[in-house]
Amino acid sequence: MHRKTIGDQELALLQYIDEAGTPSVGEVAVGFGEPRGLARSTVLTMMERLRGKNYLRREQADGMYRYQSTAGQDSVVQGAIAQFVDRTLQGSVSPFVAYLSQRDTVSDDELAELEALVEQLQSRRQEG
Repeated sequence: MHRKTIGDQELALLQYIDEAGTPSVGEVAVGFGEPRGLARSTVLTMMERLRGKNYLRREQADGMYRYQSTAGQDSVVQGAIAQFVDRTLQGSVSPFVAYLSQRDTVSDDELAELEALVEQLQSRRQEG
C-alpha cells in the first residue's frame, strides 16, 4: 500500500505513538504535545491526519479511542529517508554519504554498520 508523505513533526509523533503502544489522544497530548507547546486539539488533528494517511489506526476501548501505528518505526523512518533522498537529493545518495564522511560524530558501531551495508550493496551488484 502506497502511503502519503509525512512531515518531521508527524514522524516524531508516529515514533512517540509506536513507543507508547496504544495511547489515547489525552495521553499523547500530555506526553508528546505539552513538551512541544502543542494544544490537545492540534495533537488530535495530527493523529487524525496520520490515520487518514493510513499510518495510524484507532480502536475504541473503555469509552475512548486508542491509537496504534500501522507500521513499525523502522518502516516509517525508511519511508521518510526514501522521501528525502528522492525529493531533496534527486535520488542520489552520494551527497548524504559525503555528509557522513565529514561528520566527526560517527561512532565505531555506526561505521561498522555502514561498512556492512556497503558490503551488502557490493554483493547484490555482483549477483545481478
